[in-house]
Amino acid sequence: MKIKKLYLFYILIFLSACHMPLRQSITRPLYKPESKELYDAIVRMDSIWEDSYNYCKMDVQDQLISEDLEFFHDQGGVIKSKAQLMAAYKNNICGKVTRELMKGSIEVYPIKDYGAVEMGYHRFHSINDTGPNSKFARFVHIWKKENGHWRITRVISLH
Repeated sequence: MKIKKLYLFYILIFLSACHMPLRQSITRPLYKPESKELYDAIVRMDSIWEDSYNYCKMDVQDQLISEDLEFFHDQGGVIKSKAQLMAAYKNNICGKVTRELMKGSIEVYPIKDYGAVEMGYHRFHSINDTGPNSKFARFVHIWKKENGHWRITRVISLH
């Protein structure tokens, strides 16, 4: 009788193991840029953009943002006007908010005959914040090379 119970016990363990999903360890693949030259160019442009954002350099913002802008913000909605975005920067950002890029988070992918996609993580700090820093959030910038100049045409900003 003990042997039958033991045998039945092993069968049940075997059958339950057959029905259990296999656990897989999914890790993010290591990023390696397709083009070091393109990567360096976009990282440089991101740095210029961040500096202009943090120090209210509206003339630089004007040069970096395409007339054909579309800005998608998970909390604020969609802006489809460069003038509207520039006004929002001037009225709501300048002297009030700064951006901090997460070091090493930028990934750059080429877009044939257009430019590049930049993805990374950043966070924003209000000068009035007294609590802990905000969390890092994903962003996507689409850069177009127009007449030898890089311009941001699309932005997806998540928080």
